[in-house]
Amino acid sequence: MANYKPVIVQSYPKLGEKVTEDTLYWKNYKAPIQIKEFGAVNKIDFSPVQPYNYAVTASSRIHIYGRYSQEPIKTFSRFKDVAYCATYRDDGKLLVAGSEEGSIRLFDIGGRAALRQFEGHTKAVHVASFLSDKYRIVSGADDYTSKVWDVSSASEIIAYREHTDYVRCGCASKLNADLFVTGSYDHTVKVFDTRTEKSVMTIEHGHPVESLNLFPSGGLLVTAGGRYVKVWDVLKGGQLLVSLRNHHKTVTCLCLTSSGQRLLSGSLDRHVKVYSTTSYKVVHSFHYEASILSLALAPNDETLVVGMTNGILNIKHRKHEEKQRSGRRRRPTYRTFVKGRNYMPKQEDILVTKPVKTYLKKYDQLLRSFQVSKALDAVLQGPVRSNSPEVAVAVIQELNRRGTLKNALAGRDEKQLTVLLNFLIRHVTDARFAPVLINVAEMIIDIYMPVVGQSAVVDKQFLKLQNVVEKEIDYQEELLEVLGMMDALFATMARKKPIPLEENKLDGL
Repeated sequence: MANYKPVIVQSYPKLGEKVTEDTLYWKNYKAPIQIKEFGAVNKIDFSPVQPYNYAVTASSRIHIYGRYSQEPIKTFSRFKDVAYCATYRDDGKLLVAGSEEGSIRLFDIGGRAALRQFEGHTKAVHVASFLSDKYRIVSGADDYTSKVWDVSSASEIIAYREHTDYVRCGCASKLNADLFVTGSYDHTVKVFDTRTEKSVMTIEHGHPVESLNLFPSGGLLVTAGGRYVKVWDVLKGGQLLVSLRNHHKTVTCLCLTSSGQRLLSGSLDRHVKVYSTTSYKVVHSFHYEASILSLALAPNDETLVVGMTNGILNIKHRKHEEKQRSGRRRRPTYRTFVKGRNYMPKQEDILVTKPVKTYLKKYDQLLRSFQVSKALDAVLQGPVRSNSPEVAVAVIQELNRRGTLKNALAGRDEKQLTVLLNFLIRHVTDARFAPVLINVAEMIIDIYMPVVGQSAVVDKQFLKLQNVVEKEIDYQEELLEVLGMMDALFATMARKKPIPLEENKLDGL
């Protein structure tokens, strides 16, 4: 009896992801660590000094985490209601935060109780940050006001009432201790100078502003609101440089890398986009399991932390090449084991062949013993069904070649038929598998038409399959219409090139 030949799985071309330096860089993060907080994470802020701890604001607590700790090393919980926007000072010794009740609290990282409490806002304070001189605090609240406070005396220095809606974001200039920027739900961004009583610049974003950030140079401002991320030139009076629309839902947070060469944006569409600040094109993208409210990068870009609406804190650390320990014995490298594998024997060499034992897959073993129905079940169940549909299609083609495909499809119970119909629904519109799977769908309809109506589950699957096929037909018809329009357009463009008058004269001579 001849040896059994295993099923040949056809390889189909794939549109692979273009591998760039950014792809390699951003994929070089370890598997994420996830921590469950008490509520939605509305702010993450890294300490500017080593060891780069970070403050997480969620619900009525502020947790301080170490870079590699999964439990908070310190907690500030003296809030009656929701806390917002805990932000470090430049020396990493003080922390300021707003709250739902309208007060601002100043904490010492080494203590627990608040050092200062600033009262003056009548509604929730969503913005609280230090000016670069370290002795003044700027705040913004839902009472439409922005205020500057003196840390030492806990008194209000100046108040601005220019916004006409909630003030939800803001940042201070690192280069000028008197400049700060606020963004509001009135679609505007205002630049303030504490030496003046009015704003020095107003920028119209066009959507409620959720987040903003100043570049390290201080000359560029990036704002996020709606689905748009916009970059403005502050030195040119707020001129719009670029408008980016790469998210499908509202952009909620922005972050810059330490070098300022990459910009990160998080959105409610559960994606974090990484932009190049030279071309403003998306160079990488992260996908998360829930809508994103906040994100932050460590000052050395070694840690990426993302906070989500479901209270999950997602932490990724960059991988480091492990240095070889001098005391341990070095193991052989991979090339030691494959040495000589591609060696071509010479004429005087004596070639000793070693029999290679072939191991058959489960579906090949079942096909070898003519158990066609079980072989089909083996490729339709488990990870093979979703990860590599090429294997299932190859087995179906082999059954069709043998003439036993109809026997393999017949005699199935409700559960087995549901699995088969699910596979068809998922892959029947794939151009690579459509010719084979359409034939399978026709056979299934012929076999099980007499029993339609006896199972609600199977009937529902048949209706889903019908809807998928009808949608695909509609798409094909629309594509044919577009193709006809394009053919007509190209036909009008490809006119006959007129012969110049000088060439006619030469031909006549």
